Formats: sequence, structure tokens, C-alpha cells
Amino acid sequence: MKTSIATVSISGNLREKLEAIAKVGFDGIEIFEQDFIADEGTPKDIGQIVRDHGLEITLFQPFRDFEGLTGEARDRAFDRAKYKFDTMSELGTDLMLVCSSVHPSALGGIDRAADDLAELGAIAADRGLRVGYEALAWGRHVNDHRDAWEIVRRADHPNIGLILDSFHTLARKIDPNTIRRIPGDKIFFVQLADAPLIDMDLLYWSRHFRNMPGEGDLPVQDFMQAVVATGYDGPISLEIFNDQFRGGRPESLARDGYRSLISVMDDVRRAEPDISIDLPQMPERVRVDGIEFIEFTTRGDDAKALAAMLSSMGFTHAGDHVSKKVALWQQGDIRIILNQETTGFASSAYTMHGTSVCDIGLMVEDATATSERAIALGASPFNQSVGPGELEIPAIRSVGGSVLHFIDEASGLVDVWSVEFRGTSAQSHGDAGLSRVDHVAETMNYDEMLSWSLFYTSIFDMHRTPMVDVIDPDGLVRSQAIKARNGAARITLNGAETHRTLAGSFLADSFGGAVQHVAFSTDDIFSTARQMAVLGFRPLPMTENYYHDLRARFALDTPQLDELKALNILYDEDERGSFYQFYSKPFQGGLFFEIVQRVDDYDGYGAPNAPFRIAAQKRHMRPKGMPRR
Repeated sequence: MKTSIATVSISGNLREKLEAIAKVGFDGIEIFEQDFIADEGTPKDIGQIVRDHGLEITLFQPFRDFEGLTGEARDRAFDRAKYKFDTMSELGTDLMLVCSSVHPSALGGIDRAADDLAELGAIAADRGLRVGYEALAWGRHVNDHRDAWEIVRRADHPNIGLILDSFHTLARKIDPNTIRRIPGDKIFFVQLADAPLIDMDLLYWSRHFRNMPGEGDLPVQDFMQAVVATGYDGPISLEIFNDQFRGGRPESLARDGYRSLISVMDDVRRAEPDISIDLPQMPERVRVDGIEFIEFTTRGDDAKALAAMLSSMGFTHAGDHVSKKVALWQQGDIRIILNQETTGFASSAYTMHGTSVCDIGLMVEDATATSERAIALGASPFNQSVGPGELEIPAIRSVGGSVLHFIDEASGLVDVWSVEFRGTSAQSHGDAGLSRVDHVAETMNYDEMLSWSLFYTSIFDMHRTPMVDVIDPDGLVRSQAIKARNGAARITLNGAETHRTLAGSFLADSFGGAVQHVAFSTDDIFSTARQMAVLGFRPLPMTENYYHDLRARFALDTPQLDELKALNILYDEDERGSFYQFYSKPFQGGLFFEIVQRVDDYDGYGAPNAPFRIAAQKRHMRPKGMPRR
């Protein structure tokens, strides 16, 4: 399978785009006319630059408003096409995209359009070129790939074929299975784009909200299954128009594009096992069975304060690493690592971010397979020297720059705790009933959220939940949960649009630290809160007004409300169940912990409580310029 991407899909000037596209592994590009016009090189120069990057120009586009014209306008359209054919020859590409006309003077009629394309095909054939015809979803007369195919069929010229674009088909809710009736050799090119489901003008939707396959809501996989069923074996190319992407980093966007394309085609290959698709072999998406550990990098007084916080939550200092200044704290199935090393990755992370989460360990079905799939999809492997007595545990660099380690039972990696750590004589002051990690909350700039969600959903057997708006007193934060299908692991992504929000200020203060808080689960939050109070834990205090409002919103009896208030526990419920949560006060640059209890099938995160929790946290944050305590 030949991979391609339209140059319009990523940010930068043409040469920056080419460098990024080549670096992440694409085979070719659709050269967007505006990109090379803006470049100072001649078409011949640009074609050579493309080839010097190891790329080929798979398509020249777009050529607009061609068919259905009459008189002088028709003559002019053919003259324009001949000029573009000359440019294509200099660039070194043989295929041009003609999109269905939106010209106000264009006339309809299948035969009229077919005649125009047949004549154009003859001109193209004399020059050794080909023309692909595409139905724009908002085309004046042709806006359906079925009509476009009928035009190509009636044109009946070997140099005229069909170009299919997933957005134009799926945005109009056309059944993609209708593609299966088209001969594969008459499909000259295939473009892919996803998009969120939004009810708006098709042209505006297309020009501003397309995203990479797997980042939106369109059935892109179904579209591609229909395409490969025709026998098509040409390039698969991304064509993305997105306002967020225009300000992104070219290489990051290109890597997301490559990851999305390989991932969706791997899904197609698995869904259509009888069809041969030339793709790198990789394991299927891997099941995540839980969060095995969370590692903080920390030093000095920060480390002492964090250890005291853990102790007040019922954690016990259960072990020390055999050769490193690394401590293991444990409660239930939760393992927290405090790393005070002054060399290695954790030390570098501390220098950059201060006390922060630098590493997360996931319990997976197969650690080696997880790493192999991640690397095949463009993730960077993480390697650090392994000391005497240490296990070699597969790991990658996560999307935020931290590390993900993969642990499984089958290969014995789960024995790392007995192999690398020695028990301490520390006395437990009492278990508070915390059992496991409920979720990890990661914070990023809003325009990076799609990239982060794609990372998780393409590698792991995880799915996205609908995005929700979290109201901060100083702005808006977009939040989306990524959840393992078995419910064993959850990651919430919180996209900050301004540094004035709590999430945005955390990003600024930590210089891009990813994990802002960790939530632990308990089966009895009231017992846990009381036990933690005995141990010295001081929860985030909530206002009297919050509990007055609870009385109005929910049918809670007075004793239960009084207990919620006394313990600073927040409450939510929906048709599936109820939810309890309370928080630590912010510490060390905006980090905090959360304790939750899910009752019945409640699957959310207490979003209605977020504005009140954030306001309370902001009241307890250190003033700007004041030292950390």
C-alpha cells in the first residue's frame, strides 16, 4: 500500500512540509497548487526537491470548475487544463484531480459532463497523463460519487478515472457499500478524512473541521473496506482541512497522519482478511487491564511533602529499589513510585517540570506486542540502561513526552516488584480503603487533544467518550475520556485554551507537565474519608452553597447531606447510577489527588461538579510569584 498525504493537511511552507512528511514515513504527496505557487522554486525544481526527500507526487490538485461550461468559458477551461498539464509534466506527476463544478454558469447533464471529460482524457493521453474526477459534496450538479462514476463510465476513456474522498461520501450519508460496484481499475485515487458529526453547511464543515481518520465520527473504516473490495491497489492519501492543524507543528501533524492511516488500514485488513493489503505486520490493538504503577520524579522537600501526603491517604512505604533512590508506596492494587534519582530520564523530567508524573506503567495482555504495535504506528521506543538485578521492561515515549511502560503476567514482568524492590520496615498507619487507580487526568493545549486521543485509541483497545465542556471561572476546558473497553483503565484528556484556567496555569507552571491529577477508587468513600482524616489528610473544602444546591438537585436525605458536607464529598447521579468524589488541596505546582466511588453503572467523572471544584482549588493555589511550600 502506498501512503500519501496532501500538502494542505499540515502546517508550514512547502519545504517544511516535505521534510516532515518524509521523516515520518509517507511514500508520497498530493501537491496542493497553492503550496507550490507560494514557493520560489520552479515546478521542475520543486519536483526534484520532492524526489530528493524520497517522495513522489501522487496527485496534482485541485482543478476546479471544468465540466458543463459552454462557448468561451468552455474554451477557457480547456486552455487552463492544458496549462496545468504542462506544469504537471515539469513537476513529474501524471495524475490531476478535477472536482465537480460549482461554477454558476455550469450546465448539468451526465452526458454533457462525460463528453467534456472524454475530450480532456484525449488531451491528457497525448501527454502521458491521467485525470481523476471527484464529486464534491456541495457540487452544483454532481455531489454523489455514484453520479461521478456514471460520468466516468460514459466518458469511457482509459485516461479518465474516478477519485473517491471519504468526506464527500460520508458527509452526505451515502452508503459506502455502493462503492463495491465500481471496478477497481477505474478508481484512480482515494482520499481519506474523518470529521466530527456537526450539523452545518457542507463546504464550511469540510474546509474547517476535517481531521485524521480515527479522530472523528465518520465511518471511515467502512468506506475503506468498500474501496479495497473493488480491488483498488493505488495510493491511500490523507486530505485534511482543519483550523487547529494550521498552527500545529508540521512533524507532529505528519506523524499523526501516518499513525491514523496505518491504523485504519490495519483495521480494514483485519475486517477483510480475504483481501491482500500490503501493510507492515503489527499486533492488533492491545487490551489494557489496569494501571500498574504511577511514577513521580521528585526531590528534597518536595519528596518529603509528597510522601507525607501519601501517608495521610493510607499508603505505606512498602519497598525501596535494590540500587536506586526509588521508593515504592502501596495501598490495595495501587503502586506509587517516588523517584529521587539525579541521573537518567526521571532526573531530566524533574529538571524540566519539577515534581511531576514522569512514567506510567500499564498492565496489558502482552507487553511485547504492545510495544511492537506502538512503534509500528510511529511511537518512539524508550531505552535506558538496565542495572544489575533489573528487568528489561518494554517502554515507549508517550505523546506528552513522558514514558509508558508495559507489564504483563505471561512474560513474568509482573514480578518486577519482588525482583527490583526490597521490603522496608515501615509500619502501616492504617489502610484507608483505596483499591485501584480509577483514572489518570492529563492536561494539554486544546489544539493537541486530537493527537493525544489518536495516540491512545490507535495503540490500545480503548475508545473515546463524547467531549464535554468544563467551566473554569477564567475560561473553558474541553475534556474527553479515553476508556479501555473492559473498563479497567481510564485516561481523561483536558484541553486548555488559556493559561488563566486551572489546567492552563498547570501547563505554564510545570512547563508542559502532562498528568495533573490521579484518581483512586474506593468501595466506601465515607469510611475512606473518615480514615484519611484520622491520618492527617486535609480535603479540599467545599462551600455551604454547594450543599444547599445538592439538596435542591437531588433527593438526598438530611443525614446523608450532612455527612457529605462534613467530609467535603461531592455528589452526582444520572440514570445509570451515582458518583461520589473528594479531592486533596493542590500541591507542588497544581498537582492533586482525587478519591472516587462509582455506584451501579455510573460511567462519568462528576462533570457537573467541576466548576465548584475548580473554584475551590483556585482559592487554595499559591499566589503567583510566591514560593512553593
